[in-house]
Formats: sequence, structure tokens, C-alpha cells
Amino acid sequence: MSSERPPFIDSRPPRASPPSIALAITGASGAIYAVRTLAALLARGVHVEVVISDYGKRLLHDELGEDATVERLIPYLTARYGDGIGAGTITVHGNRDLGATIASGSHGCSGMAIVPCSMKTLAGVAHGLSRSLIERAADVMLKERRPLVIVPRETPMSLPQLKNMVLCAEAGAVILPAMPAFYQQPKTLDDLADFLAGKILSSLGFDHDLYPPWTGRVGP
Repeated sequence: MSSERPPFIDSRPPRASPPSIALAITGASGAIYAVRTLAALLARGVHVEVVISDYGKRLLHDELGEDATVERLIPYLTARYGDGIGAGTITVHGNRDLGATIASGSHGCSGMAIVPCSMKTLAGVAHGLSRSLIERAADVMLKERRPLVIVPRETPMSLPQLKNMVLCAEAGAVILPAMPAFYQQPKTLDDLADFLAGKILSSLGFDHDLYPPWTGRVGP
């Protein structure tokens, strides 16, 4: 009688990989929208692949202060939004690194948001230029038919800028201007950021409770 043990067979289902979302931050005004969206994704256990342009780095510093740097991004988010962001993970890519994972359609990144999106980046995406990792990753989303949410922040807009938004929409992107609503009666800038971050998450397919849904109530 053999004393060898039978091989162990693990019958448990494999653990599902966390969803992966690319988040690009460019030099248009609206840094608060970017960090709120990032924090909300992390709090939902998402793996976020972050790319920040040179002017995006300047934007974080100028609008959010000295602590909002790439090197201190996690401590900054934790201090502002709490320990819940620890549910997710983050990878930061260099915008010049066209060999990064998110530059390929074979990488399992399920969606992307550019928030805020400068008009220069918008033009690059609209015309498929792929001059930077942000533009290339956006092009990958379009060619692979994956969600791409573009959050332009500019006013007023020129005709070329409007036409570039149309080109992106025709290619499959969601154009989500940085236009917070007021039916939820916001009291602070963070309330406005919650609304826009919630809209972005909805467009990427995530449930959230960042703002109360419209109930259809009728006033007196």
C-alpha cells in the first residue's frame, strides 16, 4: 500500500484580478477633479495606472499645493480622502514612456479617463498623433473599443476645439465637460468635485454614492 499522498487539487475559483483603469492628468485647470476621481477609483479597489503630463504636474502644484506632487500622491490622497483609498493600488507611468503597458492593446486596462484634458491633448487624441503615452493610451482605448472619458476644461471654446471633440466622440469617446450640476445643492468645492468624479465613474461603468441621484421631485 503506497504511503504517497494524492496530489492536492485546489477546487476554489481563481481570484478575480482587480479592474484596471488608466487616469491621465494634463495641464487644463481642474486638479481637484483629477484627485477626487483617483481617490474614488482607489476606494473601490481599482488598480489605477496614472500618467501625468509635465503641465499636469505643474497643475497639481499650482492648484492643490506643495504636497500634491507625484512622489507624495498617496500620502496626499490619504490625508484628504482617508484610508479608504488603500483598497486600490496605483502605478505611475512617465508620459514619455511609449513602451509602458498601457501603450498596448494586449494590456488588460479596461478603460481610461483624461481629467482634466487640455486642448492640446484633445487635439492629439482627435487626430491619433500618439506623441505621448497619454495620447497613445487614449488611442489604444479607441481602437480596442474600450471606454475613454475625456474631461475638457476650457471656456470659451474655439471652432477647432469643438471639432476635435466631435472627432473624439465619433471615434467612440465620451466627452464629459467639467460642468458640475447644482441640483444636489453643493456647499463646498469638494461637493462639486464629487459630482464630476461620480459622472466619470458612471461613464467607466462603476457604481458610486458620490452624489445623490436625481429623484424627479417637483418643486412647489
